[in-house]
Amino acid sequence: MSPRCYAVGGVESIRYADSVNTALSRRGFVRWRTAIFAIFAASGLSIATWASRVPSIKADLGIENSQIGLMLLAMGVASILGLSASSVIIARFGTRTGMLGAMIVFAAGVALIGIGTNLAPSVAVVLVGLALFGFGNGSVDVMMNVEGAAIETQSSKTLLPLFHAFFSVGTVLGAGLGALAASLEINVFTHTAVVTALIVVVAFVAHANVPVHVGADAPQTHADAPRPAWRTRLAASLSAWREPRTYALGVVMLGMAFAEGGANDWLALGVSEDHGGGDALGATALMVFSVAMTVVRVVGGPLVDRFGRVATLRVLAVTATAGIVLFILAPTLPLVFVGAALWGMGASLGFPLGMSAAADDPARAAARVSAAATIGYVAFLCGPPVLGFISDQIGLLNTLYIVVALVVASGLASGAARPTAGSTVGVGRRVEHG
Repeated sequence: MSPRCYAVGGVESIRYADSVNTALSRRGFVRWRTAIFAIFAASGLSIATWASRVPSIKADLGIENSQIGLMLLAMGVASILGLSASSVIIARFGTRTGMLGAMIVFAAGVALIGIGTNLAPSVAVVLVGLALFGFGNGSVDVMMNVEGAAIETQSSKTLLPLFHAFFSVGTVLGAGLGALAASLEINVFTHTAVVTALIVVVAFVAHANVPVHVGADAPQTHADAPRPAWRTRLAASLSAWREPRTYALGVVMLGMAFAEGGANDWLALGVSEDHGGGDALGATALMVFSVAMTVVRVVGGPLVDRFGRVATLRVLAVTATAGIVLFILAPTLPLVFVGAALWGMGASLGFPLGMSAAADDPARAAARVSAAATIGYVAFLCGPPVLGFISDQIGLLNTLYIVVALVVASGLASGAARPTAGSTVGVGRRVEHG
């Protein structure tokens, strides 16, 4: 094996000979992978911390649902801006430093949410906190997926579904801590202060364990070759928006993001009201969906490595379609729960595998992941409110047929996720056709 050169964001290049690559695979690689697992979990933890304390924030500030909606809008817009800015951040600083900065930004946002709720009660302060929270999470989302894809390339195994499973674990942990804090009547400021400190610790520990490497945030060059100016790298990164494959992958991710976001916001209500199950069964159905999604994300990597990325996406698109249709039409609650489980299984891997496909070429991964993720996240953030508006006109269950159509489109576009020439991740043991 010839020596490889790694460089990030203006940091001096480090050349790894065979012995160093071996050392990285045994020790540094494990630390690197664990650091990115922790970042995914911290992102999920932060999101669930906010979501779990919304009732307390509403009560403490004495605000209405319309103002909560304004807060959600501010967070969503900031998240999209963060996604869009990630290319600039990566081109200027690299993913390693960029992730540290983005985590500090969203940790500061979490802290401001608590300050604006209890310490200095103010809707404006909470709005600023949510803007920082959304921007930081949007930025780190692209960067942690770029790093996850680089780890895939290093290991030649599909790992992004497992990384996304850690995000899900973080949301479960955050929801659990939020429920515990609420039951113990711990105020939002104290709760968010503890979570902020935890996120900051994770950020610095993870940063210390992410190697200085090219990952996927800049082209590999010879160690003594001059590095292009960051504006040149930025221009190259924005070229991803001129590639048809970017939009095809965006369709794959858009359909599954609609399926996931729609379930998160409307599945419980559909069970509770439209299927007459009540609030408790509605919450239980959402839990079934979430558990099914997490389980498939945990085992998804080996499945993809066995059957290939495209075949897996197509099977899961069929699974999600069947699950949503069953959820809509089921005459009994047990079948509704079966539909929710199939829905969660089917929607589980579209987003992470879309990210993985966008990162097939390490030299262009940051740009392509950023562009494809922006398309997917616009759907994730904006889709559920659109579904809510339409459901007022035609009913919630009928509205879910829109999600069915988008999942079908995702399945039809899944050929775009076929590994590019030279990529060993997601190929499968059998050659993919079609």
